[in-house]
Amino acid sequence: MDAHTPITPVPPPGCPAHTPGGRVPLYGPEFAADPQAYYAYLRHFGPTAPVEISPGVEATLVTDYQSALQLLQDNGSFRKDARRWQALNNGLVPPDSPVLPLLAYRPNVMFADGADHLRLRQAITDSMARVDAHRLARRTEQISDYLIAQFGARGSADLLGDYAKQLPLFVFNELFGCPADIGDRVLFGISGMFDGVNAEKSAQVLFGAVGELVALKRSRPGDDVTSWLMEHHTRLSDEEMVHQLALLLGAGAEPLRNLIGNTLHRLLTDDRYADGGGLIDEAIDHTLWDNPPMANYAPHYPAADMEFAGGKVRAGDLMLVSFAAANTGPALAASRLAGSNRAHLAWSAGPHSCPSKEPARHITVTAIEHLLNRLPDVELAVPEDSLVWRPGPFNRALATLPVRFTPIAGSARGAYASAQAEQPVAAGGDGAADAAERKGMWSSFLTWLKK
Repeated sequence: MDAHTPITPVPPPGCPAHTPGGRVPLYGPEFAADPQAYYAYLRHFGPTAPVEISPGVEATLVTDYQSALQLLQDNGSFRKDARRWQALNNGLVPPDSPVLPLLAYRPNVMFADGADHLRLRQAITDSMARVDAHRLARRTEQISDYLIAQFGARGSADLLGDYAKQLPLFVFNELFGCPADIGDRVLFGISGMFDGVNAEKSAQVLFGAVGELVALKRSRPGDDVTSWLMEHHTRLSDEEMVHQLALLLGAGAEPLRNLIGNTLHRLLTDDRYADGGGLIDEAIDHTLWDNPPMANYAPHYPAADMEFAGGKVRAGDLMLVSFAAANTGPALAASRLAGSNRAHLAWSAGPHSCPSKEPARHITVTAIEHLLNRLPDVELAVPEDSLVWRPGPFNRALATLPVRFTPIAGSARGAYASAQAEQPVAAGGDGAADAAERKGMWSSFLTWLKK
């Protein structure tokens, strides 16, 4: 073959995009097993590519770093209000599509534009900025101790279901000032929504609990994010408070769970991190570059028909950013080595970038450091190639992360912890029974803390 003959990319195994114009599916076990093969194929379309994120749900995926930055920073040409989504408005999106809960409009900062967005964003940013890093680290360590007490005596655990999944929910309950009964329902609601355990009922539980939290803090404010948000000079209404809090609690927990889990996976499977210690920060940065917890998201809608990144997009088309593809593009390789190690897009960019990235990083570092200090000989309990990644277009997350370690003698504090330590490891923490079991875990933690 002549050296100048162009090579036609071949779609990955299982990809039905073998016909001209075929959309590439970003769901199913094949995509979950090797998303980088899909991103490599998508790049032959150019900076953007036609994809299907769920059966019948089409989108344009931005895979190029510079193009992604352009979209994320141009809030005049691209809008966030999902009521602009033409395919949904025209009845082309199946009403029971599993991607709708994360794409359908809600009156919160993520779906707001212009002055509404600036107002809500300022309230959230100012309130999150008041989080004290030292206090956050102390409480994260306490929560880590509690969770480790549940499985420490066994000498084995699923670090996803038993640790990475639970810890962010507990920390957020603390940050937002949830008392025992409300906190139990917040945990139940968020877990059910992301696990697919009666998502509609779980959402009702979450919004009901958050509504009660708002009413409580109106009468008895505390030293917490909910109260700070309520006291902010933007004067959010009760309805605005409920929707912002539900977003912060729900949308924050899943990416943080995945960041902790993906970083632990890197630490346990890459020989460069065998010594641990100061390499945890480096492992987090590498994870955010190579395996970001939200791989494809940031929904935007063109305000008008336009040309973008060498192609044409129509007003109201769903456009998503592939943080994973943009971060790992071959054109970025040289500049990535020479430039900032934190110039990745894992936290998004522009006016809608993550407002909680500093607390999220503090939580991740503390959670991992404390776990490794308590379980210094922890190791993967199964071959790495047997690990399964959860399917879906948005998240990048393992289903389970089984490990083994030397059992911790006397690790449980309190009767509840001792009883829980004898329970078998949950397979990924999924299922209705598991969700029901978690209903009282925040109450149990608060009781354990007093012992």
